[in-house]
Amino acid sequence: VLRAGAGGRAGATTPAVVKPANEEAGAQFLEEKSHLRDIPVVIEAARERHKADLIARPQLEDVLAVYQWARMAAREQVKRGTTRVPLAAPAA
Repeated sequence: VLRAGAGGRAGATTPAVVKPANEEAGAQFLEEKSHLRDIPVVIEAARERHKADLIARPQLEDVLAVYQWARMAAREQVKRGTTRVPLAAPAA
């Protein structure tokens, strides 16, 4: 299970993935589109997809773009189902 502080400790643009993925996964749960147990799976899937695209010293524009991408990635993961975790992030 991914702990809340894991994103911050990982650094780079990881916190800009973890927070919005968590928000979106929670929203999908509240809309009854996923289960409560799916929330950490959705967050981890977004984090894994983003690993190849980490930005070590992000600018504000980078953080905002990653934030939007992570929300979209979380929505897509819920649509596909949480058991299939894609490994690669789409090219920006």
